[in-house]
Amino acid sequence: MGDKDLQAQQEARDAVEAASFAFQTVAKFSQSKIDEICEAMSRVALAESARLGKLANEETGFGKAEDKREKNRFAAEDVWNYFRGLKTVGVVRDTDSIVEIASPRGVVAAIIPSTNPTSTAIFKIIIAIKSRNTIVLSPHPSAAQCIAETARVMREEAVKLGLPHDAIICLTTSTIEGTETLMKHKKTAVILATGGTGLVRAAYSSGKPAFGVGPGNVPVFVERSANVEKAVADILTSTCFDNGTICASEQSVVCDAPVAKQVREQFEAQGGHFLSATEAEAVAKILLTPQRTLNAAIVGKSAKHIAELAGVSIPEGTRCLLADCAGVGRDYPWSVEKLSPTLAFFVVDGVEQGANRCQEILQFGGMGHTAGMHTQDRAAAIRYGEQMPAARVIINSPTTHGAIGFSTDLAPSMTLGCGSWGGNVTSDNISPHHLMDIKRVAFETKPVNKQLAVGGGRSAGASATETAVPRAKKPDRDQIAAIVDSFLSKKLAETPAPLPPPEAPRVEPKTEPANGDPKTVIHEITPENAVQKPVPIKPVEFVSEDDVRRAVASGEKIYISKKTILTPSARDLGEEKEVFATV
Repeated sequence: MGDKDLQAQQEARDAVEAASFAFQTVAKFSQSKIDEICEAMSRVALAESARLGKLANEETGFGKAEDKREKNRFAAEDVWNYFRGLKTVGVVRDTDSIVEIASPRGVVAAIIPSTNPTSTAIFKIIIAIKSRNTIVLSPHPSAAQCIAETARVMREEAVKLGLPHDAIICLTTSTIEGTETLMKHKKTAVILATGGTGLVRAAYSSGKPAFGVGPGNVPVFVERSANVEKAVADILTSTCFDNGTICASEQSVVCDAPVAKQVREQFEAQGGHFLSATEAEAVAKILLTPQRTLNAAIVGKSAKHIAELAGVSIPEGTRCLLADCAGVGRDYPWSVEKLSPTLAFFVVDGVEQGANRCQEILQFGGMGHTAGMHTQDRAAAIRYGEQMPAARVIINSPTTHGAIGFSTDLAPSMTLGCGSWGGNVTSDNISPHHLMDIKRVAFETKPVNKQLAVGGGRSAGASATETAVPRAKKPDRDQIAAIVDSFLSKKLAETPAPLPPPEAPRVEPKTEPANGDPKTVIHEITPENAVQKPVPIKPVEFVSEDDVRRAVASGEKIYISKKTILTPSARDLGEEKEVFATV
């Protein structure tokens, strides 16, 4: 292990320790103070959104500066506006039977990617502090400077309002070993992992609660009833936004046969360019590496740049490259997640074929992430959604914008869970809800000991923070005496009467003929001619554990029936000692 790795590990350990100490202060903040701090961080991130977007574009070479500015704005403004009123301190929900209390988790380990570096940092800092946690950011090495600058401007604004300096820390030495140390540290409470599949798997194997997100390989189905012009406009807007660096951007278009010609025409009219078979093959060679993994050299690059790398000439003003694709899988490079303005194009006949093709694309890569559909048939959209192994199914909207909650009513988020399909712990859009533990104070609503149950629920006129248990007045001596007398009387009435001593059986003479003479009556009583009549035994009505112990000590049986009431402890002990007899 090199010096840089050792340095990164030590920095990670120091950062978690410092953030953990700061957490002791942040966890005690009031709701108003937390909201004041988050408001200030949102405001400064919004003011710096253009500058930070430009820094991200220049440092990584991915996407477009103006689109990164918009992503920063979304993370700073839309996310904060959505969660501004969320209660994250103290009692967050209060009913007569259950009171929910929010509890922060501790130190959040936030892994920040290179594709959306500044916007993801803004987002994770806001949701971590909103839920009263502290946060340590581990930046991707190729985006370390812009991420560090984002953390700095937000932290400085927050510190002015009382946030401890170490509540927001950005690691300066980025290595795999340092990130692993951060995730596995004993004082790290939860991990927010955004990055490649390997990183997400490492987060889940760290032994810590982790919200990792899987890759996207988003298919979109244009069904025959769709508004074709709008559908194509939405797809191009989405896949070209920041040159396709958001995982929820469309990667494949699956087109219903009756509208295929019209869809092609609209793509050509709106800046899409269909490659010939030869051109598509040339581009396919640079989409993947020899190891069949995505080529980082085309990620977040423009259609023009990708065409030039492949040695292909395209019309001026081309926004997106499209290629007809014959299948899905390793032998079809266009069917993978490309994170660039490049689209595979498939033609199918009908909803069933379209849904099957989209499912096949997701299963090849992108399980659990996002799928899209353009249709005017609501029932068909729902059937399509039922079949898709995707957490977000976006209808009649750009999938990029719809999935993150920009153009839909989904919770706004820059981290999208892929559920069990993608090996993730949640299918939600990640939010402050996921960074809180909720304690529940639950009052009895279905009494176990009904005879002893008194009251229940909140007393009349009780405030939201008062308990549901009524306060009893202190009884005087006469009341105490009356309570004791009543209890003893009831107990004596319930205590089974002692078993009667065995009595000699009552016998009656048999009136049988003797020596064949019907008039002769035998008056001598013997065991052979005696008729015994048993004394009836009355079952007890109630049995306590003390009753069972007395019976065990005296070697007696307790006679019970189906109507006898047994306390749970009496039943357990009685069955164990075999003292019950059913009559």
